[in-house]
Amino acid sequence: MIISRNQRATPISKYAIEVDGAHGGWVREVDGGHAVGDVVVEKVGADHLAKKHIGNVSYEELTFKCGTGMSKGIYDWIHTGFNQTSIAAGRKNGAVIFADYDQMEVSRLNWQNGLISEFGMPALDAASKDAAMMTVKFKPEITRKVSTGGGAKINAPIQAKVQKQWLPSNFKLEIEACNCTRVNKIEALTIKQKITANAVGEMRDYEQEPTSVEVPNLVISMAESHADDFFKWHEDFVIKGHCQEGNEKTGTLHYLAADLVTELFTLTFFNLGVFKISPDKVEAGGEPIRRVKVEMYCEHWDWVYGPGATWQG
Repeated sequence: MIISRNQRATPISKYAIEVDGAHGGWVREVDGGHAVGDVVVEKVGADHLAKKHIGNVSYEELTFKCGTGMSKGIYDWIHTGFNQTSIAAGRKNGAVIFADYDQMEVSRLNWQNGLISEFGMPALDAASKDAAMMTVKFKPEITRKVSTGGGAKINAPIQAKVQKQWLPSNFKLEIEACNCTRVNKIEALTIKQKITANAVGEMRDYEQEPTSVEVPNLVISMAESHADDFFKWHEDFVIKGHCQEGNEKTGTLHYLAADLVTELFTLTFFNLGVFKISPDKVEAGGEPIRRVKVEMYCEHWDWVYGPGATWQG
């Protein structure tokens, strides 16, 4: 059998995100968003066979990974996605666009009323040379796959085609009354929002409602010889029990571009409280720099993007 050119499989090599009808930027990875039927199993009858059928329909969470160079609309969605007082602003309609090597649209996965359920910033390491990526996971109420073979070329704004290099080694941490100049590692930070399905009798699809937000701990590593401020804070806060709100601290984490000046993103931590300091495991006879891990809880944070991380579109 001869397979014509139009019948051959089309390789997908590029992925783009569209939000509220506007191009959001190219992303590294995309996963999820599939429609899943809930299988209902009825009790065994006289024939001793379990009867099965499809009940309601649910939709998997969608996840994408990206670097800098996303649109202002994407960054605004992330910023408002965990704002409990602005739930309507956190719901977005959009699509995942699958394109070939020539940026020609092949298919798309449309979604409605997507609510961000998880947002992760990468681990930071002063010695790392790998590219940094952030992860966005959201829960849509409805998804629909649409084949658009032979579709138009995706023309992104020129600013989106040149992304600034983002390395995990380019960062600056500031915590009030603490010397952070020797911090060499910061563990990945992932904030999660619990989303509950609100079933409506006359509707086959579930509505999604956000409930609680889970803020991660801030965990850093630094040279023990420069951790005196943290040891003093730990002794006063944990051992002596001076752990009132007034003894909590505010901190800021700056994600920087290659010039170490331009700010890509900024995380501000509110109500930080140290609860554990532990030294790294070392072996006798070795000559590593002795480091300690400092763990702090955080009540809430604020994430913003800087001028080096956005293009207007």
